Amino acid sequence: MTKAIVVGATGHIGTYLVPRLVEAGYEVVAVSRGKRPPYRDNAAWSSVERITLDREKFESEGTFGTTIAELNGDIVIDLICFTLPSAKQLVAALRGRVSHFIHVGTIWTHGRSTVVPTREEAPKHPFGEYGIQKRAIETFLHDAVQRERISATVLHPGHIVGTGWLPVNPAGNVNPDVFSMLARGEPLTLPNFGMETVHHVHADDIARLCLAVLAHRSQSVGESFHAVSEGAVTLRGFAEGVANWFGKSADLNFLPFDEWSKSQQTADANVTWDHIVRSPNCSMDKARRLLDYRPHYGSLEAVQEAVQWLIADGQVRTS
Repeated sequence: MTKAIVVGATGHIGTYLVPRLVEAGYEVVAVSRGKRPPYRDNAAWSSVERITLDREKFESEGTFGTTIAELNGDIVIDLICFTLPSAKQLVAALRGRVSHFIHVGTIWTHGRSTVVPTREEAPKHPFGEYGIQKRAIETFLHDAVQRERISATVLHPGHIVGTGWLPVNPAGNVNPDVFSMLARGEPLTLPNFGMETVHHVHADDIARLCLAVLAHRSQSVGESFHAVSEGAVTLRGFAEGVANWFGKSADLNFLPFDEWSKSQQTADANVTWDHIVRSPNCSMDKARRLLDYRPHYGSLEAVQEAVQWLIADGQVRTS
């Protein structure tokens, strides 16, 4: 039985990935800090070996990579690597010991879009520490493949959505009140003309893409793949779609970002800026072509599932 090590296994993606790996016949070792259960229950977790490991602590001691390597997995899927030194430590230990390494990056490696939908091979000009570090990791891994150090694939998710956490909303931040306002038919002011884009992906579609990568190893090694829905949505279109779920017409107003931000909490405005300044709109053609993969969820469909959970949890109020 092929053994898969999942690092960051109880987070957003791991909640869906670990059960899918078990169902596909893999022996799974789930590595996490042990601070929280998965976001959704699944009977498959009963057959998973669970290991509690503080990555930051072990990396500071220089032992994280060797600790993972000594688990003797055939496959390692790293969901929580955010810096180049972190990636280098793990890859150095795994070299020659695993048949496939999957790193989960981000579409923010692209920076601002130019020609859309953006393809994986488009020139990349990331900004902000997160995107810059993830791009450095991607470059390092592709170089490592070329030098035959490791067989690696990189996945770049969009705005991850799923049951149990807050999705990016039509204002480009994660304040659940935006969904409440649209559900009640209340006026909502959006930045600029509402024509910037966000690009969601359901966490289960990322899990399904991981399985496709493993099933098409010869086509996926040395490659990067977007992990997004089939189409990005504009803030305006997103708001209109959400309102329609509740039988409402979106009552939208618009202000230039600098003016709009004055009426917002600083943290919300900053998150909005991070999203709209990039306005991702990415292509899924490469995964279709090489992996015969298509996402199951559209952006609005994925977010709707999350909002239904938020309503049940009392975080979104419809009346």
